[in-house]
Amino acid sequence: MIDINNLKAVIVIDKILMGGHSMNIYKEQINLTSHGGTPTFFNITPFVQEIIKKSKIKNGICVVISPHTTCSVFFEEFVHDYTENGDEFLQADLNNILQKIIPDHVSEGQYNYPGENHYKAVASWPDAEDYLPNGDRSALLNCDAHLKATLLGSSQVFEVDNGKLGVGTTGYIYFVDFDRTRSRTRKCKIIVLGE
Repeated sequence: MIDINNLKAVIVIDKILMGGHSMNIYKEQINLTSHGGTPTFFNITPFVQEIIKKSKIKNGICVVISPHTTCSVFFEEFVHDYTENGDEFLQADLNNILQKIIPDHVSEGQYNYPGENHYKAVASWPDAEDYLPNGDRSALLNCDAHLKATLLGSSQVFEVDNGKLGVGTTGYIYFVDFDRTRSRTRKCKIIVLGE
């Protein structure tokens, strides 16, 4: 049974936390194209800053989300040095560390994933050709990408302070696609909440 007195207390606390104002929500999606072959890093900081500006929300939070199981969103210092492949030094270091922990998936049987039932399920999808081009099972050898994305996580939350992204000067937001099997179009969802 719900105690109405407790329910009223929750509502009052909610109004106090909200300052008596209604919360606004603004959503936008950006599309990114990975190159395949190696993990693809995107500096999405300018996009997030622009979306916060367009939201007209002055104070609240900004949530940056990857809906993909082989992609991550992370927060890191901007680095001014790049490898010959165009990765920032910290990205190259991250790749090197993750490679030691989770080696690239290069052959069937190296990892448990994908199993026979998964191959059969994917082959039955209406867009199976996108995942198994010409029936090529090696296109699903991306267990390493799934595991790396699991470790880093699929989202980050940031403060919106006075209409701006509330991070330091060198703090940047990155989206990474760890899947090396092929180039893909990826989505990144940005939600701004506040007043």
